[in-house]
Amino acid sequence: MSSQNPMRVAVVGATGFQGGAVARLLARRHHRVRTLTRRPEGDRPPLPGVEFVAGELADARAVHRLFEGVTHAFVTLPLVYEAERVRAYATHIADAALDAGVERLVFNTNTRVPQAPTTVAAFETRRVAEGVFRGRGLPLVVVRPPVYLDNLFSPWNGPGLVNEGVLAYPLPSAAPTAWISHRDLAEAAYGALTREGLEDRVFDIGGALSLTGADLAAAFGRGLGRSVRYVPLRPEHFERGLAQLLGPETAAGVAGIYHYMATGGDPLLMAGDDGVSAEALGVTPAPVEEWVTRQPWQVWSSDTEDQPASPPA
Repeated sequence: MSSQNPMRVAVVGATGFQGGAVARLLARRHHRVRTLTRRPEGDRPPLPGVEFVAGELADARAVHRLFEGVTHAFVTLPLVYEAERVRAYATHIADAALDAGVERLVFNTNTRVPQAPTTVAAFETRRVAEGVFRGRGLPLVVVRPPVYLDNLFSPWNGPGLVNEGVLAYPLPSAAPTAWISHRDLAEAAYGALTREGLEDRVFDIGGALSLTGADLAAAFGRGLGRSVRYVPLRPEHFERGLAQLLGPETAAGVAGIYHYMATGGDPLLMAGDDGVSAEALGVTPAPVEEWVTRQPWQVWSSDTEDQPASPPA
């Protein structure tokens, strides 16, 4: 399998942040990309070079239309945490991928998944989907990211960072975490799609280094050129705020990850893997401070007269 040969890739989830980053990278590298969407044409995100197929994952015929003629697939499931719905989505994808004869399917669990079963829907529904893909004998590669740096460039984090030097997130201060950006996720996905000999492997992607809250704050401080301190949010406070944006059911699903971490379940779950995945996938994740310097933090500044110049793209 060579990254020099154009692929025809079905990207499930390309209208979201993670799948969108992967779709844009593939299109920039001159691969043909298709995705599924329920959105009307005027409400679709800007994805140059990406073909949209109307439909949703609950419709098996629409999923088959998405996979017509594709050679590869990258799958990020929506923020749905009801096991039978996820099983149905995964079954539709697996059936369509098998019928299309895909050469490789890369599944992004969008979170790390503990080895032992838990009661956390965010983990167990992704385990269900992975089981469906694996059980159908698909040429599968699984990537399991830790936490996205891009979560921190938001209306909840930006103002506090820029104006007060406070970095607040619902992970315990001592939890070692290999933070990753959407850009580096896309590079890891590209490696998982194109590099030889990866079938049936699972990669805990992310940086080789594990950062505590204090380490993360120090990296942000270097990137922002100011003192930054880390404050662990209570997961229930995070969940209440998220519910206003995503609704209570989805917020509970997402927050389940942070409740699990806060109560001491597998404290190394989000940690780095000493560079094993980066080497296998041919990826060198950018240091946190480099990611920080690329973000237009001035949009969150309360002092418009002293806004810094825009960072390089």
